[in-house]
Formats: sequence, structure tokens, C-alpha cells
Amino acid sequence: MIPPITLSDEVRAAREAGRPVVALESTIITHGMPWPDNFEVACRVEAEIRAHGAVPATIAVLDGVLHAGLSEAELRALAQSRDVAKLSRADLAACMATGGTGATTVAATMIAARLAGIEVFATGGIGGVHLGAETTFDVSADLRELAQTPVTVVAAGAKAILDLAKTWEMLETLGVPVIAVGQDHLPAFWSRGSDFAAPLRMDAPADIAAAHVMRGALGLEGGQLVANPIPAADEIPAADLAPVIGQAMAEARERGISAKEVTPFLLGRIFDLTEGRSLAANIALVMNNARLGAAIARELSEARGCAGATPDAALR
Repeated sequence: MIPPITLSDEVRAAREAGRPVVALESTIITHGMPWPDNFEVACRVEAEIRAHGAVPATIAVLDGVLHAGLSEAELRALAQSRDVAKLSRADLAACMATGGTGATTVAATMIAARLAGIEVFATGGIGGVHLGAETTFDVSADLRELAQTPVTVVAAGAKAILDLAKTWEMLETLGVPVIAVGQDHLPAFWSRGSDFAAPLRMDAPADIAAAHVMRGALGLEGGQLVANPIPAADEIPAADLAPVIGQAMAEARERGISAKEVTPFLLGRIFDLTEGRSLAANIALVMNNARLGAAIARELSEARGCAGATPDAALR
């Protein structure tokens, strides 16, 4: 059976030639910022990946078709679309089956990347365990996806609005390798530092790529989470963010906001309360993750070339 995914000409050519490809999610475009900033940032991230020797593959569902790689016209149209569905594992198939248009979260992007034979995915931050999950059971599907889909995900840690302690504990329980880059503690999205020691540390893209290949050789399910700290010049210290996040969460509770609406509301309020600093930091960390994702993808491409093997892909 041919996987139900369409590769752009650029992505298909790269896959056929064994060149490095980096997947990108699309919720940052449709739910992360307004037009035209969203389109401009999406183009900048794709350009950064190309500048660092890899091919970008932005993932989205357009009129029921799952795409790996968008043309500039498709990217522009998605950035201007309204009422775009936010797709995770639970609703990806339904959106495709009914001819809908949707932007992919971390979980859905990982699924699409696997179908397309793409091994590296760069994003901003992953979802995780929400505060109060012991009563609401509000836990992102991203965590289980990391445990079962063999894609290396480069992120600036989990979003700082989450219960980070429970998020890291759940990833450990699920057997997901969490690798901090260049430091011994885990980053916290907008902030480089946190109170959590890193389970693993790697400083070189080649080591991260080698670990990815070894997991496949061992037959281990799932991927890796590469926790890449935001550049020091762009971070917002955790001490500055704590009262802001607390206020945003209190407002969400007062308004009865829940489920999928929580994260967009909190990110929007934090943007307002930091007078835009959070968005500037978000853009900086996504660009930083794109660069590292391209470096890891290059190392994987070289390793696959030397070994004479490529991952399973939609091209076969």
C-alpha cells in the first residue's frame, strides 16, 4: 500500500538522492502568530535549513491531502487561512478523509515524517503534561508519539507553561531519550536553564545522529527528544517568566479555558504580558533548532550513504 502522503518536488528529489531533509510543523504558522508575520517566519525557517545544507519539508493537510513540503504559494495560502484545524494523532485521519485543511502538531508531524522517510524534525517546543493533569488528565499526545515513532525531534525543551517535572518523568517512563545539547541541565523553552538535570548530554550533531541510527539497529521503538537551549542572547530568564506564566494561567482558569484552547490562550497572554519578548524568543529558538536539525540530518545522510542504506520511505 502506498502511504497517503504527497512529497513536494524538492523533497522528493532530496529523498531520491539521499540528501538531508528536515520536517517542520505547521501549527506555528496557523496558530502561533498572525499574518503576515507567520508567513515571513515560515519562509525564514525554511531558508535557514537550506542555508545549512538540508531541505525543509513543512507538513500540513491541504484539502484532505497530507503534504511533506509546501510550495511558496501553498505556504502563503495556509498562512492566510482561517479556521484551520489543529491536527494531532487523533484527528489527522479524519481531516484527510473529509477533505479538510489542517496544521500539524508535533505528534502529527512525526507521523507524516515517518511516512515520508524523514528522520529529523525541528520545532519550537513539545507539548507535555499540563499543570493539574492529576485531575484533568490533560497530557499531550506528543509524549506517546515520541515513544513510538522513530523520528529525532529537535526542540527547546517542553513548553514552559507545562508541568515540567511530570513531563520529564513521563518521558523517562515511556523510554524516550532526552538529550540536552551542550549543557548538563534541561532547557525550559524561552529560558536556557531549569532545575532539571539532563538524563543525557551530547555536544555534537554526529553523536545525536549516531544514537538515532543505533536505536534503529537495536530495534527500539520511538524517537529521540533533543533539548536544544535557546541562544543566550535571546532567552528570557525563568525568574522573569514565572510571574507572567502564573498570571496567564490564573486568567485561563477564571475564563474556563480548557483542552486544545489552553496553549494558544496562554501563549497569547504571555506575548501581551512580555510586550512581545516571548514571540521574539520563540522565533529565535525555532531558527536555532532549524540549524541544529539541518546539522543532524546532514550527519544522518552521510551515515546512511556510508552504510549504503536508507530508511523506509514512501518512495519505495
